Amino acid sequence: MANGSDSSGKASWKAATKAVRGGLMRSEHGEISEALYLTSGYAYDSAEQAMARMKGEELGFVYSRYGSPTCEMLQQRIALIENAETCRVTASGMGAISSAILAPLKAGDRVVAATALFGSCRWIIANLMPKYGIETVFVDGADLDAWEREIAKGCQLVLIESPANPLLDGVDIEAVSKLCKEAGAVLVVDNVFATPILQKPLELGADVVVYSGTKHMDGQGRVMLGAILTSAQYMEEVYDPYLRHVGPAAAPFNAWVVLKGLETLKLRVDAQSASAARIADVIAAHPNVSAVRYPHRKDHPHYDVHKRQMTSGGTMIALSVKGGQEAAFKFLNSLELVDICNNLGDTKSLACHPSTTTHRALTDEEQAAMGLDRSWIRFSVGLEDPDDLEADVVNALNSV
Repeated sequence: MANGSDSSGKASWKAATKAVRGGLMRSEHGEISEALYLTSGYAYDSAEQAMARMKGEELGFVYSRYGSPTCEMLQQRIALIENAETCRVTASGMGAISSAILAPLKAGDRVVAATALFGSCRWIIANLMPKYGIETVFVDGADLDAWEREIAKGCQLVLIESPANPLLDGVDIEAVSKLCKEAGAVLVVDNVFATPILQKPLELGADVVVYSGTKHMDGQGRVMLGAILTSAQYMEEVYDPYLRHVGPAAAPFNAWVVLKGLETLKLRVDAQSASAARIADVIAAHPNVSAVRYPHRKDHPHYDVHKRQMTSGGTMIALSVKGGQEAAFKFLNSLELVDICNNLGDTKSLACHPSTTTHRALTDEEQAAMGLDRSWIRFSVGLEDPDDLEADVVNALNSV
């Protein structure tokens, strides 16, 4: 890791300050913008120093698969924003989540996961883990009795998303974390939809938090990146050996891009959330909409949980249009300002049809288990003027 930084003692800073100043390591040149270190390896002053660094007896960088100054700055900055002890960045969000849930496990272990998950996450739980002798079970994330029953049977790891992809389901993180602690299970929370600006899972009892930095952290559609946050001890004992040897390392250039993205994270999330709340109300009032889900609308089935855990409703909306897939496609194809795209958290507003894109690998039965059918649209609200967004959405809904 790095030889020093200015992030120590900055925990009292507000989120916006952490996002601009956290983890800054200036070179002898005194650059204002963070330096980009494009190198695969590092030179040593002596063979003895190389040995000491490789053994972990001396601080410093040894190989960019293990870490780089640019990645270290980003890790310290994300950890500060999250109020976490430490962070590691990976090449993608799925690199982060797969590492976070696979590294702690072995054959014979048992995993309990919420039914509502991103499609690739669910695929790992349902299809990959059983191949390696890991038992897996899914439960309704809102059903605390189900959580208690399945966790009490014994498990080593629990995975949840809240709000969950794609229908923004809510899970009571604090309640589930208490059950995990009683059972000795590790609770991993995917916090992508909420962002660290709106929700702090570690403060609610989670052991590990994961992000796709591709989303709001970059937020401008440029690069892929993932992040894992947890205690320093758990990171050192469980994740560092896995990450170093398996190698899902983040590229320094991508880390540098996300560093710059973080500087405006709070500004963007706050503005996008305000627009999303307005657009959700407009959508809910349209006669061609059968249902809308937005975390801070009182008609959301998990409103109480979201209201307690999130400081605002966030940037994401789910809407169900009358007429099924045909109507959903017509809505998407009628959008002129909003792009059809399976990404989210971007400055540009994006919409997609989860059943045929992000969750297409799931069977109809698996989709139905999370409440998803072919009428649903996932809508990520960007930074366009809300008047223009409203006009585009209403026009598209009128065409259904």
